[in-house]
Amino acid sequence: MTYKRIRQALAYTSLALATSCSVLAEQPTDFNEVGKQVSILLQNTHFSRAKWNEELSKKFLETYLRDLDYGRMYFTQEDVDRFQKEYGTRLHEMLLQKNCIVPANDIYKTFKERVTERAEFVKSVLKDDPFDFTKDESLQRSRKDAAWAKNRAEAEQLWRATIKEAVLSETLRRETVARLAKEQGKPDPLVKEKSPKEKVAMRYDRLTHSVAEADDEDVANYFLTAVTKAFDPHTEYMGYREIARFKDSMKNQLVGIGAQLLAEEDGATIIKGIVVGGPADKQGQLKLNDRIVGVDSLNGGTEVTDIMFMKIDKVVDLIRGAENTEVRLKIEPAGATPGETTFIVIKRGKVEMKDEQASAQIIEKKDAQGKAQKIGWITLPSFYMDFDNGEASCANDVQKLLNRLVVEKIDGLIIDLRGNGGGSLDEVRKMTGFFIKRGPVVQVKNELGQVEVKDSELKSPIYEGPLVVLIDKSSASASEILAGALQDHNRAVIVGDTSTFGKGTVQQLMDVGRMMPFFARRDRAGTVKVTLQKFYRPSGDSTQLKGVVSDIVLSSIYDGLEVGEAYLENKLEFDRIRQAGDFEPLDRANLFLPRLKELSEKRTLESKDFAYTAEDIAEVKKRNVENKVTLNKASRDKEIADADVKRHERNKERIARFAEVEKADKASTKFYKLSLADIADDKPPHLYDPAAENTDYMRKAKDETDDLDDTPKWPSGMDSVKREGILILCDLAEMAAAAKTAGVLKKTADR
Repeated sequence: MTYKRIRQALAYTSLALATSCSVLAEQPTDFNEVGKQVSILLQNTHFSRAKWNEELSKKFLETYLRDLDYGRMYFTQEDVDRFQKEYGTRLHEMLLQKNCIVPANDIYKTFKERVTERAEFVKSVLKDDPFDFTKDESLQRSRKDAAWAKNRAEAEQLWRATIKEAVLSETLRRETVARLAKEQGKPDPLVKEKSPKEKVAMRYDRLTHSVAEADDEDVANYFLTAVTKAFDPHTEYMGYREIARFKDSMKNQLVGIGAQLLAEEDGATIIKGIVVGGPADKQGQLKLNDRIVGVDSLNGGTEVTDIMFMKIDKVVDLIRGAENTEVRLKIEPAGATPGETTFIVIKRGKVEMKDEQASAQIIEKKDAQGKAQKIGWITLPSFYMDFDNGEASCANDVQKLLNRLVVEKIDGLIIDLRGNGGGSLDEVRKMTGFFIKRGPVVQVKNELGQVEVKDSELKSPIYEGPLVVLIDKSSASASEILAGALQDHNRAVIVGDTSTFGKGTVQQLMDVGRMMPFFARRDRAGTVKVTLQKFYRPSGDSTQLKGVVSDIVLSSIYDGLEVGEAYLENKLEFDRIRQAGDFEPLDRANLFLPRLKELSEKRTLESKDFAYTAEDIAEVKKRNVENKVTLNKASRDKEIADADVKRHERNKERIARFAEVEKADKASTKFYKLSLADIADDKPPHLYDPAAENTDYMRKAKDETDDLDDTPKWPSGMDSVKREGILILCDLAEMAAAAKTAGVLKKTADR
């Protein structure tokens, strides 16, 4: 072949490839192919190595039905029997045969039909049924384990009771708000709201629209998510839209307008918050409680997408976009005449989610003798990091805060992991090294049983003083690695709920597009967050199911709720491995746990707030066991009246006590705030009032009923757990200082 012909051949090939790519960009994603590739990925990588068989197929179906209809309110047993007969033992084969979208669509189509039927039934019942609330009827609070209705007739009987309960609850809510407003001499904020029946009807209108708007990509997403969750609760398929949102949440940054949105029952989307200094704030026209009814994503000036009844995540997707591009919003201004609209154009920009970043404070507290202690407090909402370019790192942020706290010569430190659901394994490994000498942080076992020990990085810790870690039932994953490692090394006292969440597995993101055939469309194939490993503490214990058990338990309402890995479907089991070979914990006696427990127990037994918590836990547990809600209004009125008596008694007691506590706090305690921005600007910690509303990051709209909540606020913004956590740390710091002094005196005497 001559050089000229070679060049012609290459040109034709390039043209063909360019044409193919152009066609490829226009063709829809083949989700049957995606299903096959997801199946292969799960078989080859998931930790459990589950057999790909009929039993797994049954799990796929059960999980899909549960995800669509968690309360077993829409499908009937007739529907379920048909699904089981046609697909129950075949889904695993249909996935590999590139035929999974047939059952996915069939089941979802049936679900959509049932939702539409129930919505029509709701309308007819709301229109024709006078609702007799004097009858002695009841309804299950939770139907997650209930039997499916046998047929449509039985389903309608269930729905009649469900609608009746919804109208009764809305009626009671209105009456309660009106009564509170009258008691406090305030106007009723709900006086202009639609009737209870209209309000209930609107909820089902929104649900019907939400279910109906699902496109092929959504349905594939729902089904493949069920397939992955059948392996374990944390293996998850994420579509193109979801993975973008997930990455934004991990790096605590997004490109948008900087507004918090909330779906209204009437179909609109309302502005509930505006980020200070964000694009919308700088533009200045968008106001709190404005209602968005349309979005022109490209600011083309002509096409405006009607977003009424649209799912909030899709509204968010329309508003977000590339940095420095414009979006045009169709707005019903707050307080304007109904139907009045205007357009606002906002240039998109980067928005930092500063309220999700690590932050610190210093609490200067004097004891009864007037001796002051400096308590450092680090709040970490998640173990965030930027997967794309590494700009965001919670370990780097905590290191900056910790270095500054050390310079401030704190006497003790509390790390608050309450509500921290986890995040990056590498970030928590780095962070643990700030508090221990170089050694094992976590052990990781893969599906072949091979164990890798991950050590801390630093040769010596940044902070070696007294340390308390606050946890609760929602502290999970990376939070459990940090708490477990510090507990195993006898480096910290773990304080809080009976235990953490109990998630002891490690996930990794895998791009399905890379596995697709060459000429298939890959850009919207999605990602699987797959469980590849289990992690273990340096001691060899897993946190799976059992979590990290607190050294000192401070009860919270979580103890009455079904929160934790143990309550999830398809969970992996607890097990142990050998302790890490180079694991050398500190002397546990240096934590003075028996004495700390004794002192804390004495305080909590005398605490009214912890007594109230114990009462609430018992009530929640009783309600869960009964699993029943009455439809008799007189009975519900009595329940509300009893609750009001209890509330009034508690409020009366707390108002008097909190006033004394607040007075004592002002005389003995000072609060200093320390943010990452302060450190970047080399500013010292500044005095602040922790009880004051924080509007540094976001201005938020107030719910009209918020002003009617007469529950007294926690003195100095410190709930009972935070206050007791500080006292435990103060005790630990005093004991550690006394022991250190005694050791020095002994050495001097020996000389």
